[in-house]
Amino acid sequence: MDASKRQITKIAREVNKLVIRTMKDSGIGSGEMDLIHLVRHHPGISQKEACLQLNMDKGAVARRTANLEVKGYLVRESNPADGRSQLLYATEKAERLKTSKAAVETAFYGWLLAELPQEEKAAFTGTLNKLYLRAKGESRSGFPHMPALLAQEREGGDA
Repeated sequence: MDASKRQITKIAREVNKLVIRTMKDSGIGSGEMDLIHLVRHHPGISQKEACLQLNMDKGAVARRTANLEVKGYLVRESNPADGRSQLLYATEKAERLKTSKAAVETAFYGWLLAELPQEEKAAFTGTLNKLYLRAKGESRSGFPHMPALLAQEREGGDA
């Protein structure tokens, strides 16, 4: 049984709605934001690798890349190891976009927590940080615990 009732996911969805609404004012859609985020974290990624990472077809990534290049968020450079492929890099404009996205999220989470008493807020954020560090560790190690837990969930057992 999921004791969290997926509330973290539900809250993240709500803040993402606000981010998307705000980013649209910058002319950026959520799919484009995903590509910018990927390229920022993997400078010099190939379009082929971006397709794999985003689970998108080659044409869709090529269109998004071209749009973001025109808008000034990405640049393409020839791959010195393979003249047929191009490597993607984020521009300074993309870095500023990250800052504005973070500012929107910060404002929303600040508003969300504002009515909690200080002690409750401190306990909650401390617990949240512990959960984040555990999740990040699991992710970095390739999610070794998840196959068994997912199989157990499919069988209807408690995880």
